[in-house]
Amino acid sequence: MIAHPYQAIVAAPGFALGISSTDEEITGIEFIEPQPELAPTNPLAAEAVWQLRAYLADPAFVFGLPLQPAGTTFQRRVWEQISAIPPGRVETYGQLAKNLKNAPRAVGQACGANPYPIVVPCHRVIASGGGLGGFNRERGGFLLDVKRWLLRHEGFPLGQPAD
Repeated sequence: MIAHPYQAIVAAPGFALGISSTDEEITGIEFIEPQPELAPTNPLAAEAVWQLRAYLADPAFVFGLPLQPAGTTFQRRVWEQISAIPPGRVETYGQLAKNLKNAPRAVGQACGANPYPIVVPCHRVIASGGGLGGFNRERGGFLLDVKRWLLRHEGFPLGQPAD
């Protein structure tokens, strides 16, 4: 029997979410290709499954998961800014860079290094002019389709410029 790298898998429309956790903290969430769900192997993974399903049903759901500290000081500052963007709204890489007094590319790299997508909603960061930009270190394909789905799910009208 092959050991699974996740403590749970949640199915979503067109993708799945792999949840990694200890008994005390979520250590990662990954977008993965669609596949069958994996039942949680610990209580925290079960809570993460419940919260992710709640978000999939209601994009205004507010997460309350214990996330393992991760990233550099700068990455954590970017993730904090991103976490303040409400559902249905977006910021551009450039806007965040200006707020953080850094370069848009550095903000994009911090977004790509985010170990907790959806909970820390990097999908709410887009390119100037309304383009999607990249997502989860990818510039096309499956992950951009996930980003489009997440933005639509939250009610953001794609093709509209950011405020």
